[in-house]
Amino acid sequence: MNNQTNTKHKSGFISIIGRPNVGKSTFLNRVIGQKIAIMSDKPQTTRNKVQGVYTKEEAQMIFIDTPGIHKPKHKLGDFMMKVAINTLREVDLVLFMVNAEEGYGRGDEFIIDKLQGIQTPVFLVLNKIDQIHPDQLLELIEQYKDLYPFKEIVPISALEGNNVEQLLMQIEGVLPEGPQYYPADQVTDHPERFIVSELIREKVLHLTREEIPHSIAVVIDKMERREDKDIVNVMATIVVERDSQKGIVIGKRGSLLKEVGKRSRIDIENLLGSQVFLELWVKVQKDWRNKQSNLRDFGFREDEY
Repeated sequence: MNNQTNTKHKSGFISIIGRPNVGKSTFLNRVIGQKIAIMSDKPQTTRNKVQGVYTKEEAQMIFIDTPGIHKPKHKLGDFMMKVAINTLREVDLVLFMVNAEEGYGRGDEFIIDKLQGIQTPVFLVLNKIDQIHPDQLLELIEQYKDLYPFKEIVPISALEGNNVEQLLMQIEGVLPEGPQYYPADQVTDHPERFIVSELIREKVLHLTREEIPHSIAVVIDKMERREDKDIVNVMATIVVERDSQKGIVIGKRGSLLKEVGKRSRIDIENLLGSQVFLELWVKVQKDWRNKQSNLRDFGFREDEY
């Protein structure tokens, strides 16, 4: 840290909430400058809180990218909702992100209802402004500002980077004085194994359709660096709920699984800075999303939130 100056160091925890698929993970990756949250056009891609750390000389912001708030349909859904709602009271600032292209919807109404009664300041972040006309944006701002006493309303494009720096300045403006919680070069508090499993899950999401995306989990069975060479061995299991899904994930003559492996390896090598030897397996665990023991085994541990 600097010698004593007039500027006090600021730090704080910021929760990013919003309906599924409004661009929360895109925003987090943009701010952090590298990929720590997986992205997909399918709803409910984020399942755990992903903590991203953004550090500058005079401030440190710890972002929590929560699962998209939605009406739960199974135990996994209940878990995801609890994670998202519980963070609202534990942070210094809430970013409520909405998709400007889609406008106000029932999902937003549901979230605004959950915001009632919390003392935490809330910024409304209108994302994807590159997709709409400025007149539409002004109408949206008028509509939303009557729904809740937002501390700030900030239009951005997370994908293009428009106005993201301005948003960061406004966030810094409301954060309390505080210490630097993490080293300057640390961008997440998640272990590498977690991010590796998420990168593999992302590739399955990109390459499959229909019921597959929501019914998979990825478990890292083994991850170790070889002593003789700069190679990391990664063994992972893709868990599905039905035999038919196993066939889809493997693909004709193993073609889809091979493609998942190829794409995953590139991202994992970028993350670890080493050559990676990746082995993937597919296993059926019937109805795992509704079984508490399976949820715990696959990393969805409520007691950690």
